[in-house]
Order: sequence, then C-alpha cells, then structure tokens
Amino acid sequence: MAKLILTHEVSGLGEPGDVVEVKDGYARNYLVPRKLATPWSAGAEKQIDSIRAARKAREIATIEEAQAIKASLESKPAVVTARAGEGGRLFGAVTGTDIADAVAANGGPKIDKRKVEIANPIKSVGEFSASVRLHSDVSAQLTVQVVAAK
Repeated sequence: MAKLILTHEVSGLGEPGDVVEVKDGYARNYLVPRKLATPWSAGAEKQIDSIRAARKAREIATIEEAQAIKASLESKPAVVTARAGEGGRLFGAVTGTDIADAVAANGGPKIDKRKVEIANPIKSVGEFSASVRLHSDVSAQLTVQVVAAK
C-alpha cells in the first residue's frame, strides 16, 4: 500500500489535500504519472495546508449557495459551438472547459472546468447531458446543446 497526498480531485477517492492509502500499482501507474497525487512524506504536510487553502478559496461556501447555482444551471442549456463536418460529426470533442466557458458566456455562474463530468465523450452535434459537482452534497445536471459553427 502506498500513502499519497491528492493534488487534484479523484472521483471515489478524495479531494485535493487528502492523504489516502492506495495499492502500489494504482499509485505508480495512474495517480502519480498523471500528477493527481504526490508521495506522502512528513515534509509534505506543509504542502497539504497550501492545497487545502487554495481549494477553500475556489469552492462554494454553503449548500444554499450551491442550490441556487444548481437551479440557474438546470434552468437553461449551455450552448457550445464547435466545428463539425458532414453528418454533424465534430472535429475533436467537447471538453469540460468548453462547457464551463459556454455557461459563463450565456451569463451563467462561473464553474470550475475540473468539476464538469461528461459520461460519454461528446463528438457530434445534438443535445447531451453533463453533471457539475458544485458541493460535496450538491450536483447539477446540465443540458449541453452542441451546434455546428457556421
């Protein structure tokens, strides 16, 4: 078992700044190479405090605020414009960054691109759904409309 400090949020494992114990292969082959975690050491405890402070500055403070943002996100779809070829197939895919930018462009709240979860890659024109983790207890289901660029 390897003891690690998470530097990014990992679904099902923890938040940035959490100290977790995972199997050696998962740490060596997935978490550390993708820079999602760093090896734990006594000196790294100081690093945990800075990670937690940065996370606290970014996250939504109260559940009530998260519920209000959830209502505004679910009320109107995010419209993403992307280059598409014949048959509505996209050149590339729609990412979490594209969705976060589309929400902000439509006058919606600023959301963190890392909190946007897309179940299946969006590679064609149409209507899709994505979820946004706003708070540990609140998640919003967002409708994403992908339209071809003129």
